[in-house]
Amino acid sequence: METPTVPNALGDFLRAHRERVRPEDVGLESLGHRRTPGLRREEVALLAGVSTDYYLRLEQGRDRTPSVQVLEAIGRVLRLDGDQQAYALALVRPRPRRRSRTPETVPAGTLRFLHALPMPAFVQNHYLDVLAANGPAQALSPHMRPGANRLLAAFLDPAEKELHEDWEHATAAAVGQLRATMGTETDDPRMVALVGELSLKSDHFRRLWARQDVVRPRGGPVRLHHPEVGELVLHREKLVVAGTEGQTLVAYHADAATPSAEALALLGTLALERTAEPRSDRG
Repeated sequence: METPTVPNALGDFLRAHRERVRPEDVGLESLGHRRTPGLRREEVALLAGVSTDYYLRLEQGRDRTPSVQVLEAIGRVLRLDGDQQAYALALVRPRPRRRSRTPETVPAGTLRFLHALPMPAFVQNHYLDVLAANGPAQALSPHMRPGANRLLAAFLDPAEKELHEDWEHATAAAVGQLRATMGTETDDPRMVALVGELSLKSDHFRRLWARQDVVRPRGGPVRLHHPEVGELVLHREKLVVAGTEGQTLVAYHADAATPSAEALALLGTLALERTAEPRSDRG
């Protein structure tokens, strides 16, 4: 009977980032043939002030409890940014998070606010499942409807790729945010299933996931090409829904008196018209 493999999240994270740092990035000369990209383990150890054997044990998962000082020193060598450093520290200080087994519901007040907004907005959970959406959001993309998963749509639906002008950047950010959200919950069945499905069906996702990038969820500019209203230059805001387990309200808005603001207004009108259309029963 095979012994189950114990996940080595910290080791995998360190190895991926070590392989992306060039010797010249940290003031070393690149001498001799290198069988693998990036820094050698002994170079990381030297620059971080630890023994090569100790660093090797970290990457191999034989030591999983480095001190904060050691991990911060290694992080400086690997040129980790603030989000990545915080993620590495979280991996060695696992704090179990309670996940409710009951179906997720969006607070009533948040729902009223969501549907009162004139711009596209939806609520998603930490798996990027859409839990609720207003009419303009569903007019902006059919994958902003309740029940859709934003990550599956981004990687598996060609129409979603056509919608985003900078699809490469958008998908990279989404994967980084998924890893940041996942944190130490490497055995979460829903998360494991989601990552597994995307890894099987998308080479692009598999490459991005292997990079071990970490991006904290945040808003920012978005450029879209909508099939009905054309080009949209928008701002995306992400607001934490208080009193929930990781729900986020995502809203898109445009600068006033711009073509994008006019296009969003038209999108809202289209959404209202579709809501008002009578449904006919078909036999």
